[in-house]
Amino acid sequence: MKRSTVARIAAGSALATVAVTGATVAATDVVQQVTQITSGQQGAAPVERGMTAPYRPMRDANVSDEADYLARMMANHHEAVAAARQLQRSDRPRMRALGASITKTQSAELGTLKAWLDQWYPGRSGTETGYPPMIRDLSRLSGDALDEAFLCDMTDHQMAGVVMSQQLLTSGRARHQEVAAFAVRARDAQRAEVFRMQRDLADRFGGWAMPCEMQS
Repeated sequence: MKRSTVARIAAGSALATVAVTGATVAATDVVQQVTQITSGQQGAAPVERGMTAPYRPMRDANVSDEADYLARMMANHHEAVAAARQLQRSDRPRMRALGASITKTQSAELGTLKAWLDQWYPGRSGTETGYPPMIRDLSRLSGDALDEAFLCDMTDHQMAGVVMSQQLLTSGRARHQEVAAFAVRARDAQRAEVFRMQRDLADRFGGWAMPCEMQS
């Protein structure tokens, strides 16, 4: 696949704009925008729940090349699907629907990611990535505790996917058009989920939604 084709995809994605908390920002500003929001630089209310410092996905979501991106996104998706399945026990229909949507979408994407890794990078593992767990054990939680823990941890977790995808696009490390196009879709979908979950946290549990310390 020609590098110029991949570069055009990345350039096009960088020019795309998205609505974020009532403002429109360039897609390449997503990391700065979310950092500002989560650090209270846009008039957010003070936060009472724990917050990682520095923002965990920013620190742990570095990708070295396309193969590393595929492997790390597989690990990211595996963790998301396992957590989302726990929402089948939620008392809220909206939460159950969110869990079902994440499970369906990311389970299908896992098959695609694995096929690409096997085809283009034989011998590279989709499990040995050094990817850090970002979601606590939800199996012992129920009711409001389950919903709040899921929203809190998944905000952090999905932002890692946004950062990894944006890194791949802006660094020029995408070698295949299919992977670059996937990174655009994954970045945009997971970013939308981040803001939806932040709103849900604020609406249902009070205060501004912030990254939370993962509890054991």
